[in-house]
Amino acid sequence: MDKRRPRVPASPENSRPRLRVVEDETTASEGTAPKTAAPKTAASKTAASKTAAPAVRDPEAAPPSRAAERQAPTADRATSRRDRIHRFWQFAEEGNPYTTFWLLLGSALALTVFGLVMVLSATAVEAVGTVDGAYGVFLRQLTWAGIGLISMFVVAFMPRGWLKKLAWPGMVVGVLGLALVLTPLGYEVQGNRNQIRIGGFNGQPAELAKIALCLWTGVVLARKGPRVRELQHTIVPVLMPGAALIFAFILWGRDLGTALVFGFFLAAMLFVSGTKARYFFFAGATGAVGAVLLALMSPNRTVRIQAWLGINDACSLPQDFCYQSQQGLYALASGGFWGVGLGQSRQKWNYIPEAENDFIFTILGEELGLLGALTVLLLFATLALGMFRVASRSTETWVKITTVGIMAWVIGQTFINLAMVTGLLPVIGVPLPFISYGGSALTANLIAVGVVMNFAQTQRIEARERVAGSRASGGKRAKGSKRSTSAKGAGVKSRRKPATV
Repeated sequence: MDKRRPRVPASPENSRPRLRVVEDETTASEGTAPKTAAPKTAASKTAASKTAAPAVRDPEAAPPSRAAERQAPTADRATSRRDRIHRFWQFAEEGNPYTTFWLLLGSALALTVFGLVMVLSATAVEAVGTVDGAYGVFLRQLTWAGIGLISMFVVAFMPRGWLKKLAWPGMVVGVLGLALVLTPLGYEVQGNRNQIRIGGFNGQPAELAKIALCLWTGVVLARKGPRVRELQHTIVPVLMPGAALIFAFILWGRDLGTALVFGFFLAAMLFVSGTKARYFFFAGATGAVGAVLLALMSPNRTVRIQAWLGINDACSLPQDFCYQSQQGLYALASGGFWGVGLGQSRQKWNYIPEAENDFIFTILGEELGLLGALTVLLLFATLALGMFRVASRSTETWVKITTVGIMAWVIGQTFINLAMVTGLLPVIGVPLPFISYGGSALTANLIAVGVVMNFAQTQRIEARERVAGSRASGGKRAKGSKRSTSAKGAGVKSRRKPATV
């Protein structure tokens, strides 16, 4: 047995920490300073380490409960979840101002290419033997895509102040275009009078009216500022007479689906501007009652809603109002994960009515499968992410409101179309943005993206200027500090006494 090893204290009261406290108290009471400890040798360090008593828990302290032990991992998981959500929102809101512009441009171009390919695939079979030939519809859509892309780049790089100046004239032109639908220039398509034909040109004025209403509403609500929380400033002039005129012309032409899209993005813009929430409950209830009345007033809409709900044997009628939705579901189901192959759809052989318009997503799902459908949804999500970043980073109210309106328009219309083709909503005739056939709709979508790209381009230039300004100010501070240091050194040298020989 090692005789140099000290005896372990028998109780915790005799441990070394307690002894040190007693020694300190004794020294303090005697008024003498503690002596400096001698340097320890290796042997003394080893002995001290062996002498140190293990930590002894206080016998009077209560042991941790099992409930606390079970709650500790739960609290850690909750904290980790909050951190992940915080990082996700930071990524979504802030991002990089240099990449937002390219997110918008890349997603819009990719969706346009997808749309052109699917329009060609959906129309080539039925158009064989017609006057225009198998590629007639595709060439018209390609022409409109070229016009839309040129317009998008023109709007994206024009001075931002011009967009404000074009808001009021654009609103006037949009209302006049909707009024032309009720003249002999307008004509009816699938029960809705929403098209005009001037010479060899035909289009849907409601699509351009969407851009006009977004710009005009953003400018008006931004000018009102905090007063928009008052009811009279919410109604005049945004709802009355601005939006009321547009809704009147659209509903006069029995286009309920387009009216729903207008109402969706208009409500989003009013919400972002600061309108009180209780106004939305009243407006939502009024809109729901109005939509039900309009549906009941139209026998076609009534039967379609009955077919969607599966009541009154609406699917057994000679018109078979369930036929289009059922064939669309068959197309989506037969696509599988990889699809049957591009151009190999079976349902487009006169099985799905309007396969290139409202139900083009079913052809896409059949030919490209779940993988192609998810790719298109990811592109729409990327487009929404870019618009959300522009709105969250903007410091100007009218930019924020306009961007939110355009985002609600494009994404809301996408949701309505996808819910319609998958059976979650009745068939109401809303096309899929960028994908469905329609020159005026594609051009309007590209111009709307160009407006948001204009805002993103401005934010990118401002970020670049801030970085350049910070670098310049940092360089000036470095030069100033160097100059002050040299001056200080010179002053010190001048105060020195000259050396004597």
